Amino acid sequence: MTRRLISSGSTFESQIGYSRAVVDGDWVFVSGTTGFDYTDMTISDDVAAQADQTLRNIGAALAEAGASFVDVVRVRYILPDAADFPACWPALRAAFGDVRPAATMIQAGLADPRMKIEIEVTARIRAD
Repeated sequence: MTRRLISSGSTFESQIGYSRAVVDGDWVFVSGTTGFDYTDMTISDDVAAQADQTLRNIGAALAEAGASFVDVVRVRYILPDAADFPACWPALRAAFGDVRPAATMIQAGLADPRMKIEIEVTARIRAD
């Protein structure tokens, strides 16, 4: 079984020691991902904009793994303020509305106070 590591280029990966995603066989495990734009390490103050960027970051990791949002079977949303969650729903519905993966929303502090949402997904690449 092949194991492959995927990097987004985020400085956090080398500083902390993790991968944006790990492909293990037909499974793809995408680490908790936030709304940082990794090209310039900026992040919006708006939670909806962060959700959009987070999904772009996850989509890029899935694509590099040979998967997409249609392959996602599990998603976890982590927000410091649960009241912010509804503002993220349009972006989440666009990514997962037709897929409808198993999901959990957790209210918890994040590593950086600028972060307003973190999303983690598990996907399974299916042979068609």
